[in-house]
Amino acid sequence: MWLPIFGLLIGVILGLLTDIQVPDEYANYLSIAVLAALDTLFGGIRAHLQNIYETHVFVSGFFFNIILAASLAFLGVHLGVDLYLAAIFAFGVRLFQNIAVIRRILLVKWSLKGKNTKKN
Repeated sequence: MWLPIFGLLIGVILGLLTDIQVPDEYANYLSIAVLAALDTLFGGIRAHLQNIYETHVFVSGFFFNIILAASLAFLGVHLGVDLYLAAIFAFGVRLFQNIAVIRRILLVKWSLKGKNTKKN
């Protein structure tokens, strides 16, 4: 579970320490790729907390989501339609749903831990 979070922290730190700039024409692709990656990361955390985590599902979902989102954006650019907005909406909704479930799981675990310490 800590490997994805560790990778995210390393990526953020490297991004802040380097002066790499993304051209404006790739901004939509990058935003969708980052959102898809975050969605997969929080989905993996949720699966781990629910004890249903599988590494091959996480890794394949990570790359498939990024490729699908970038393909949607690419197709939208060539059709003249902002299809990347559909991907942003879908991944955004899933991201907030995963975060809500993670929050609920952690609250239940903390409340159960609090009840167990009061009994002792």
